Amino acid sequence: MHALKFVWDPSKGIDIFGFFTLHYYSMMWIVAFILGFLLMKRIYKNENQSDEALDSIFMYSVIGIMLGARLGHVLFYQRELISEDFFSIFLPFKFKGGFEFTGFQGLASHGAAIAMIIAMYIYNKKVLHKTVLWILDRVVVPVALGAVFVRIGNFINSEIVGKPTGTDYGVVFKQNGEAFARHPAQLYEAFCYVFVFLILLYFYWKTKKSEQQGFLFGLFLVLLWTVRFFVEFVKEPQGEEYLTIGSLNTGQLLSIPFILIGLYFMFFYKPKTKLA
Repeated sequence: MHALKFVWDPSKGIDIFGFFTLHYYSMMWIVAFILGFLLMKRIYKNENQSDEALDSIFMYSVIGIMLGARLGHVLFYQRELISEDFFSIFLPFKFKGGFEFTGFQGLASHGAAIAMIIAMYIYNKKVLHKTVLWILDRVVVPVALGAVFVRIGNFINSEIVGKPTGTDYGVVFKQNGEAFARHPAQLYEAFCYVFVFLILLYFYWKTKKSEQQGFLFGLFLVLLWTVRFFVEFVKEPQGEEYLTIGSLNTGQLLSIPFILIGLYFMFFYKPKTKLA
């Protein structure tokens, strides 16, 4: 082991009765949802919202994020699954080349973000009856925290790896059959997302910005996707790069619209209706 060089070779999960493996990656998603639920419970209590509304938002969030993340990965990075192994898109199994339990793998944060907005629109219309931005301004706080654990899960899984450093600095992902150091891009993101979460938490609890419709949602978009944009420079492609312009890859090009939308909601958006 050289200075600043770390060999990473964990098991991917816990073998349960020899039937299937409970992946640590899946466990990180579970931790993200549980902590998100507990944090949202405090926020809803602060906003005098009912337990029924809290339970509903949890279900809408889980279904929306997981479905959107999976579809986003397939559409942006792995379209061949549509024709080659269609049912593996929606089920935690692969069928091509033999039946195998894989867990839910291949999840794109851009797809999750889009689906989350759609899910919150439906949730607000059917359950909350406020405005979509009211709920988005609050749900982004636990979502930012969840993003930290998802990236830690990626690191445990030795996926979404960084580019080779060309030096002794970095992480050797031995699971992938490698002996050279890469940038721990997943940990770069997780570390930055901690600050995204803390900034959002500060603005919600310590300022009146939650009363400015769209501000916290916009701040979330700007911070999170700016982090994603810059980390992409040291990250390996996640699959087929369907969108590229110059040196910018798919992840970066998909991040730019989110950043611009975030700036709009932070500084230019004027609500048409006032909340009661």
